[in-house]
Amino acid sequence: MLQALRSALKIGDLRQKIVFTLMMFLVFRIGAHIPVPGINLDVIADIMGEGQLLGFFDVISGGAFRNFSIFAMSITPYINASIIMQLLTVVVPFLERLAKEGAEGRKKIVEYTRYLTVILGFIQAIGISFGLRSALVDTSFGSIVLIALTLTAGTAFLMWLGEMITEKGIGNGISLIIFAGIVSSLPAGLASIYAYVKAGTTNILVVILFAIIALVVIVGIVAIQEGQRRIPVQYAKRVVGRKVYGGQSTHIPIKVNSAGVIPVIFAMSILMFPGTIASWFPDNSFAVWITNVFNFQSFFYNLLYALFIIFFTYFYSAITFNPMDVADNIKKYGGFIPGLRPGRPTSEYIAKVMNRITLVGAFFLAAIAVLPTILISTTQLPVYFGGTALLIVVGVALETMKQLEASLLMRHYEGFMK
Repeated sequence: MLQALRSALKIGDLRQKIVFTLMMFLVFRIGAHIPVPGINLDVIADIMGEGQLLGFFDVISGGAFRNFSIFAMSITPYINASIIMQLLTVVVPFLERLAKEGAEGRKKIVEYTRYLTVILGFIQAIGISFGLRSALVDTSFGSIVLIALTLTAGTAFLMWLGEMITEKGIGNGISLIIFAGIVSSLPAGLASIYAYVKAGTTNILVVILFAIIALVVIVGIVAIQEGQRRIPVQYAKRVVGRKVYGGQSTHIPIKVNSAGVIPVIFAMSILMFPGTIASWFPDNSFAVWITNVFNFQSFFYNLLYALFIIFFTYFYSAITFNPMDVADNIKKYGGFIPGLRPGRPTSEYIAKVMNRITLVGAFFLAAIAVLPTILISTTQLPVYFGGTALLIVVGVALETMKQLEASLLMRHYEGFMK
C-alpha cells in the first residue's frame, strides 16, 4: 500500500490530485472550528455527555458538533438522502427507469439527491436548533431559523467539497470527508490515553491489550470487507456469421458484507433517538425510564442493537441485490451455472447463497458494533472505541488505495506491475 502511494506521488497528475485532496481536507478542518453565531459552547459540552446520538454525530463530524461549527451536521444529510434515493430507486418506477438510462439518468438522480440533501439538512438543523435551545443565546424564532440556515449551508458546502474531491481529487469525495472527520479525532484520543496512563487511572497493560484487540478487529474488518463468494458461470459458444462468441468461464462475486456500514447506521439512529429525545426532559419520570432502558451499556440495548443490525443487513441486501434479475441476465447472454438450469433454479440457488453469505456479514457487523461496549466494560478504559468508525475508516482506506492502484495500472507503472 505504501509502495503504491509512493509510486503515485512520482506521477505528476496523480500528485496534483493528492495535493488537491489534502487542501480540501484543510478547508474542512478550518470550517470545523468556525462556530455558529449565538451558541453557548459550555452548554453544548454539558449536553454532549447526555446524548449518545450527539456523540456519534461528533465522531462523524470530526469534533465539529462539539464546537457547534458551521460543519456541525457534517455530511450526514447527504448520506441519508443517498440511502433514501437508493431505496426509492427500487420502489419508484420513474427512478428505476432513470437508473437504467446510463450516465444521464444517474446524473439526474444525483441532482435529486442534492435537492433532498438540502431539504433533509434544513429539517435536521431545525430539529437540532430546537432540541438544543437551552444552548442558544437568543431563543427567538428568527435566531433558530438563522442557525438552521447556517448549518444547512455548511452541509451544502461540504457536499460541494466532496464532489470537488471526486472530480478533481483522488475520488470517493464524500467518503473521504467522513474519513477525515473520524481520523482527525485520533490524536486527541491518543493524548487522552496517555493522560490516563500518566495519571495512573489506567494500567499500561490494559492499553496494550486494547491496542492488540483493535489491531485484530482491523484485520477482521479487512478480511470481511474483501471476502466474497464466487459463483461460477459458464457461457456457451454462439456462432454469429463467421465469428464465435462466448465459451468463456467467469463468476458472480457476492460480497460477505455487501451492505457495508449502512445497517449499523440505521440501527444506531433508531435506538439512540429515544434516549436522546428523553435527555431533553430530565424532570419527566417517563423520560428517565426511557433513558435507563436505552442506556448503551445495558444488555437490553445491545441485544436490540445486534438484532436490528442483522435485520437491516438482510433488508438492505434484499433491496439492492435481486437474484431474479441476475439469473435473467445470465440467461439472456447464454450463460448458466454448472449443474443448474437457467431461470428459476438459478435464481433460487443465487438467493440461497446470498442468504447464507449475508448471515455471516450480519453477525460480523453486529459483533463489531457491540464490541466497544464489551471493551469499555471489561478494560474500564474511558475512550470512545467505535466499531462503526473503524468500519468506515478501513472501508474508505481500502477503496481509496484500490483507486490509486487502478490509476497506476492504467499508466503501466513497471515497478507496481512487478
